[in-house]
Amino acid sequence: MTTEDILRLRNLGEVNKVQFKERILDKYDIGCELVAMSNFRGGQLVIGINDKTGEFNPLSYAEVQETTNMLSNMASENVVPGILLDIDTATVEGGSVVIATIKEGNNKPYHDNKGIVWVKNGADKRKVFDNAELAEMMSECGSFAPDEAVVKDATLDDLDENTLKVFLQNRFATVLEKKGMIGDAMREASLDEVANAIAKGHNLNKLMRNLRFLRPDGSLTVAAMLLFGKYTQRWLPVMTAKCISFVGNRVGGNQFRDKVNDADMEGNLLHQFETIMSFFTRNLKNVQVEKEFNSLGRLEIPYTSLVEFVVNALVHRSLNWNAPIRIFIFDNRVEIHSPGILPNGLQVEDITNGTSMPRNNFLFNNAIYLLPYTGAGTGIQRALEDGLQVEFKNDERTHEFLITVMRKEDLDIDSDTLTLDLDTKEGCPNTDSDTFKSDSNTFKPNSDTKEGYPNTTPNTKDECPDTIRTKLSNKQKDIVNFCSVPRSSREILERVGVRYHNTNIKRYVTALVEAGYLEMTNPDNPNASNQKYRKK
Repeated sequence: MTTEDILRLRNLGEVNKVQFKERILDKYDIGCELVAMSNFRGGQLVIGINDKTGEFNPLSYAEVQETTNMLSNMASENVVPGILLDIDTATVEGGSVVIATIKEGNNKPYHDNKGIVWVKNGADKRKVFDNAELAEMMSECGSFAPDEAVVKDATLDDLDENTLKVFLQNRFATVLEKKGMIGDAMREASLDEVANAIAKGHNLNKLMRNLRFLRPDGSLTVAAMLLFGKYTQRWLPVMTAKCISFVGNRVGGNQFRDKVNDADMEGNLLHQFETIMSFFTRNLKNVQVEKEFNSLGRLEIPYTSLVEFVVNALVHRSLNWNAPIRIFIFDNRVEIHSPGILPNGLQVEDITNGTSMPRNNFLFNNAIYLLPYTGAGTGIQRALEDGLQVEFKNDERTHEFLITVMRKEDLDIDSDTLTLDLDTKEGCPNTDSDTFKSDSNTFKPNSDTKEGYPNTTPNTKDECPDTIRTKLSNKQKDIVNFCSVPRSSREILERVGVRYHNTNIKRYVTALVEAGYLEMTNPDNPNASNQKYRKK
C-alpha cells in the first residue's frame, strides 16, 4: 500500500470496514475486531493512527516487526476458527503504519477465545446472541441450509394434493404426457399413481425422498412445507405475509381501506402468491392506456413487475428471521418488506444489474415449477424496464430488504373499472355467453334466468348497447389471478366453490375468455381433455 493510499484511507475516517489503532495494547480487544470483521464483510485494521484524532503515530522498524508477529498470532489464537491475514505496511513521515486486511470469513460464525461471537456495528462492534442471526451467518457460508431443515412431526398427509400435482405435472411434463397422465387422468389419479408414472416402482414417499423433500429419517423439509403445505403456518407460523392498504401515507395511520386476514393468507407459497396478487389487483387503480373508450385498462403498477417483486420476496426471504413479509399500500407508494438483507454480500447495484445469487437454493430451484419466474436473474431488470420509480434498500439495521414503488398521482384513472368489449351480434351481447347486465357494476347471470342459464332477452326492448362497460368483481379478479399459472376448468370451479357443470363453466370460465382476461392453452382444440386457461 502506498503513502497516498494510506492518507486517503485515513481521511475517510473509521467506518464499518476500517478500524484505526495507535498500538496493540489489548490483544483480546484486537482479537474481537478480527472476529467482527470476519463475521461481517471483511475490513482493514490499521495500526499507527490515533482512532480519536486521526493523527499518525508511526511505528519504528522494531515495532513493525513485533506488530506483524502479534497480529499473525492473534489471527490463529484469538479467533476461532483461525483466519489468515494479509499484512502490509505503508511509509509515512517518521516511520510506518501496519495494515491488516481481513477477508469475509467462509466458516461463520467466528468467535473469540472466550466463545463470544462479534459482528461489526458501524465503526464499532457488538455481541451476537440471537440464534436467527447465527443461523443467517451459517447460511451465508453454506454450512446450514434452512430450506432443507426438518419440520418436526410433519408428514406427507400435511401436504396439499392439488399443489403437489401441479408441481409434478410442471416438473415432469414430458414423462407424464408420454404415460397419458394428463387432463382428467391426472386429476383422478392418486399421488402414488402419479409417482409410479414418473418413476416405475415409486410411490409418493419414495419419490419425495429422491427429490430431497423427505429426509432419510422420513422428516419433511422446510422447502416441502413451504411449497406444498395445506396449513403451512401451523408448522411455520412466521412464513406468511401481512397485507394492508392504508388511508394516507403513514404506517402509523389507524385507518385502512383493506387488510388480508391471517386466515386468508394461511397456506403454501402458491396460495400466498395468489392472495397477494389479488390484494394488489383490488387495491391498485386501473389506467386507461389506449385511446379507445372500451380498451382494456392495466394496473397503475404493471402486473408483471408486481409478480417479480412478490416472487422475489417469497422465494428469497430469509428463513432464519422470525418475521413475516409485509406489504403496504399507501396513497403515494407501495412497500414490500422482505425479512433478511441481500445474501452473500450482494449490493443493490448487483441485483439491478441482473446478478442472481439465491439465498435458499433448494427452495429456489423447485419453486420455479409453481411460481411464475425464470430464475435467470433478469426479473428485477424486466420490472425496471416498465419505467417505474423504484427504490431498493438493503437495511442492515432492521435486517430486511425493502422495495418501494411510487404511485403516480396524475393517472388517467376511472376508479378501478376495467372495460370489456363483448362479442356482439347486431349490437347485442352474445347470448351464448353469460348475460352482462348494463345496469350493474359486475357481470353475472341474469337473476331472472331459470336454473342459472343466461337470459337471451335484451335489456331494452328496441336496442342493445354496442359495448358494455363493467367492473370485475373480487371473485372474478381472483379467478384471473388464480390463472397466472395455467388451470383447468375443474380447478377454477373448485377455487370458486361451485360444482363442476357446464353452466358454471360458462359463467366463471367462458365469460372471462370471451372478455379477453383468460386464454386457452390449446385454442385450436377448445374441447381438449387437457385444456387449461391462463391469464392473458
